[in-house]
Amino acid sequence: MAATLASPAVETDRISKLRAEVAKLNQISDNEKEGFVRLVSRYLSGEEEKIEWEKIKTPTDEIVVPYDTLSGLGEDPSETKELLDKLVVLKLNGGLGTTMGCTGPKSVIEVRNGLTFLDLIVKQIESLNNKYDSKVPLVLLNSFNTHDDTVKIVEKYSGSNIDIHIFNQSQYPRMVAEDLAPWPTKGRTDKEGWYPPGHGDVFPALLNSGKLDELLSQGKEYVFIANSDNLGAIVDLKILNHLVKNKNEYCMEVTPKTLADVKGGTLISYEGRVQLLEIAQVPEEHLGEFKSIEKFKIFNTNNLWVNLKAIKRLVEADALKMEIIPNPKEVDGVKVLQLETAAGAAIRFFDRAIGVNVPRSRFLPVKATSDLLLVQSDLYTVEEGFVIRNTARVNPANPSIELGPEFKKVGNFLKRFKSIPSIIDLDSLKVSGDVWFGSGIILKGKVVIEAKQGAKLEIPDESVIENKVVSNLDDIAN
Repeated sequence: MAATLASPAVETDRISKLRAEVAKLNQISDNEKEGFVRLVSRYLSGEEEKIEWEKIKTPTDEIVVPYDTLSGLGEDPSETKELLDKLVVLKLNGGLGTTMGCTGPKSVIEVRNGLTFLDLIVKQIESLNNKYDSKVPLVLLNSFNTHDDTVKIVEKYSGSNIDIHIFNQSQYPRMVAEDLAPWPTKGRTDKEGWYPPGHGDVFPALLNSGKLDELLSQGKEYVFIANSDNLGAIVDLKILNHLVKNKNEYCMEVTPKTLADVKGGTLISYEGRVQLLEIAQVPEEHLGEFKSIEKFKIFNTNNLWVNLKAIKRLVEADALKMEIIPNPKEVDGVKVLQLETAAGAAIRFFDRAIGVNVPRSRFLPVKATSDLLLVQSDLYTVEEGFVIRNTARVNPANPSIELGPEFKKVGNFLKRFKSIPSIIDLDSLKVSGDVWFGSGIILKGKVVIEAKQGAKLEIPDESVIENKVVSNLDDIAN
């Protein structure tokens, strides 16, 4: 949905009217009102620059640094403590677990051994702070959807050795698509009238909340930002050390694309700067090229390392004009529009910005129950909150897993497995229909399990299924 360009006079009039409408919204702060009006104004002006395809260059190893070339730290633990004391860990905690059939923040879904995403994150940072006598704080960026629940949840960590900070990203009004009027001014004042404007908002929200100045006053220099559901996004001292030594203001972790990642944003060199290229920016005639893993070999993991002073400088100068992502939706029969930005798109505004091409192990997101199956299986173990891959797995890639709609919700998924099967030697699994798994099952190679329509298929305890299509019990025995 592109903005319709108007003449400057008409546009100024629209923005004046919008500003007057937004001024009536008492539920949000002046900073939020101003941020929203600026975002809409940019959208209406059509100032988004179009990518000129022929100017795109593949980044060199100086710009996207291979992880293997990063130097390690010395043996001196005081050097490591000094480095860690410059660091803040920030987790994006604004998402709900609704797509997996859960209520409340996604970060409180149990991942393994009764531990939630948040439990694992806290254990990881506790482990670091204990080992090096450091003081790495955890900062949670909530949305208005997750804030109240998160406040209650973090009380259980009050005995830990971590300072936990909570703050909210901005709350912007959804706009009615036909006239771009803020929906709450037309009477929709409940939660459905509002939206959180994407994780690009992390930078102004840090400043506006007062958290940025608070962290700077404690001597913090870098923030490590990651999605709360990425189990691979752990503190990496080699990356932090590299950034501090080379005075890089921004670092995006990228990793080699597989065919499952062809839509992911990639880093390019463009007019002398490193830039994120998202699929939405790609001209239609170049989509095939963009999805090719030959030309664009890496994608954005959304693990970001950013200098705090640089964030302050750029937000105060209103210089972070990331690409706007229009997100049209229909809510209760009303077509609405929400404008969002992504934190990764900010890379081009920072000095000495780089990517680091990291191992795939640093990208282990849990977006669906198929991912939950992977991390609950014998493919992984958990030690001090760190999810560690089983070295018995020879294939560096994880098996591809496709579960039918019967498994979509976490509750249903858990009910259908007496225990999670062994998948160390599995290449791919596709399950469809009313399938139930016993305990002690071993899956190997390429496995397809499909219950016939209207029939229940129960896989017996201790079954070993290797390179088979199973639609009845006889198929297992043969």
